Amino acid sequence: MKTITLIKKVSFFSLLLVTLAAFVTGCSEDKKTEPSKPAPQAQGHTQHSFDHAHGSEVSDLEKHKFEHDFADQCVEREIKNSKNKDVDRERFTKPCLCIATYLMKDLTAKESELFLVEHKNTQSLRIKFESAAYHCLQEKVQPKSPMIFGKH
Repeated sequence: MKTITLIKKVSFFSLLLVTLAAFVTGCSEDKKTEPSKPAPQAQGHTQHSFDHAHGSEVSDLEKHKFEHDFADQCVEREIKNSKNKDVDRERFTKPCLCIATYLMKDLTAKESELFLVEHKNTQSLRIKFESAAYHCLQEKVQPKSPMIFGKH
């Protein structure tokens, strides 16, 4: 009998606490808040909530230096374990330059500085590299698969 009374009391207090918690979290202050005004937009550029600041502009000279340094690093990384370095160097030069050019278009000043001065690859640069590699390597015409019974 004592157990049933104890269960009723615990249930009552639990229900009371849940109701009180719902009431307290539902209350808010009556202060009026003004929505923040968006920053002025550049012509042709729409601001999204997920947009980030790109930092200061990167000069054309820095972009050009980045493009060639990144392409050279890419080629060297690809031919590192190659047996025929001269042939492979020619084979990887065009895709690596394409990737570097693709990366250069959306290069931030911080990424450029870290790559050119400190010789570091940032995580954002790695992500952009994967996207650029996918874009540039899709340009290659894939060999046709074998045709079986004259149908493809």
